[in-house]
Amino acid sequence: MRSSCVLLAALVALAAYYVYIPLPGSVSDPWKLMLLDATFRGAQQVSNLVHYLGLSHHLIALNFIIVSFGKKSAWSSAQVKVTDTDFDGVEVRVFEGSPKPSEPLRRSVIYIHGGGWALASAKIRYYDELCTAMAEELNAVVVSIEYRLVPQVYFPEQIHDVVHATKYFLQPEVLEKYKVDPGRVGVSGDSAGGNLAAALGQQFSQDANLRNKLKLQALIYPVLQALDFNTPSYQQNVNTPILPRYVMVKYWVDYFKGSYDFVQAMIINNHTSLEVEEAVALRARLNWTSLLPASITKNYTPVVQTTGSARIVQEIPQLLDARSSPLIADQAVLQHLPKTYILTCEHDVLRDDGIMYAKRLESVGVEVTLDHFEDGFHGCMIFTSWPTNFSVGMRTRNSYIKWLDQNL
Repeated sequence: MRSSCVLLAALVALAAYYVYIPLPGSVSDPWKLMLLDATFRGAQQVSNLVHYLGLSHHLIALNFIIVSFGKKSAWSSAQVKVTDTDFDGVEVRVFEGSPKPSEPLRRSVIYIHGGGWALASAKIRYYDELCTAMAEELNAVVVSIEYRLVPQVYFPEQIHDVVHATKYFLQPEVLEKYKVDPGRVGVSGDSAGGNLAAALGQQFSQDANLRNKLKLQALIYPVLQALDFNTPSYQQNVNTPILPRYVMVKYWVDYFKGSYDFVQAMIINNHTSLEVEEAVALRARLNWTSLLPASITKNYTPVVQTTGSARIVQEIPQLLDARSSPLIADQAVLQHLPKTYILTCEHDVLRDDGIMYAKRLESVGVEVTLDHFEDGFHGCMIFTSWPTNFSVGMRTRNSYIKWLDQNL
């Protein structure tokens, strides 16, 4: 009996050691976040083992775990009709809110889910619930795009998928079918989905042949650049859940089908050192010492290497492509973008990407709303239902939908 108690105590202590990580006191629901992070880390370790054994690619294994525990069929209610279909060969899940008698045409949001271009799905519970809430509360048609993922495809195929699906939806006959007002369509996405939404917005703003333009873009803690992994938010939140810096850099490498041998060098900005001529002009477009306020830059110092590894950019030139890093786009591109909403979280390596993009857009005359949450963490907006219900999850979702309601 005594040995059993000792074993149980040891297992409890081991579990506590695995779960516990130091977190800032200002983060929302810290113990719940520790448990969520431990669950995700556990799933990652299982997928890495599967990869090591040669059974499957680690991202396929990890996504299998994520989708298996959260996939939801297209279930309609009295308020929202949900259907799975495809737009120009790209799978989508469409959520149709109830139209108002006074408004025969509805507004619409193209939604692009996050997941590091490799994980999640429009059909998992978190995104299904978010899009259902949007469709119901906005009386809107929400098109959630099921774009192809790494390692099935790599950059820029994910962009091609969202562009094809969106262009199909914007055809007059398709908008008429769904009773959508062509002048009230916006694009939105979170994390890597925010990256794709930003890339889509930039491409559409330059497309002279596009008859129907997007009214707005709403970017939720978006990934916007791969040149500087030492912005103040990357330094401050280097090991913060759900997205530590090391994991984010690996997502970038996976997106470009690059080598993990480059990860450590990229973490210290060797890929954009002063000797990498291709990066010289682009670094000025994300000079955070001028784009971020003093309340954020604090005592952090820029990490600019004199010498680095030019080979990284030579082998992965996509790192300097504005389609992958919308933050480095020319001013001439940015000034044609529609009204923009950007949500950022304090405890997120990507915080400064969003703030710098807001600053660059404002500087060229784009109307921008920057919505910052001091207790927020990366991914929080989709965590609104038990057992992963966070107070900041509901507040970010409500703030986001309220802005859409007022501006779309």
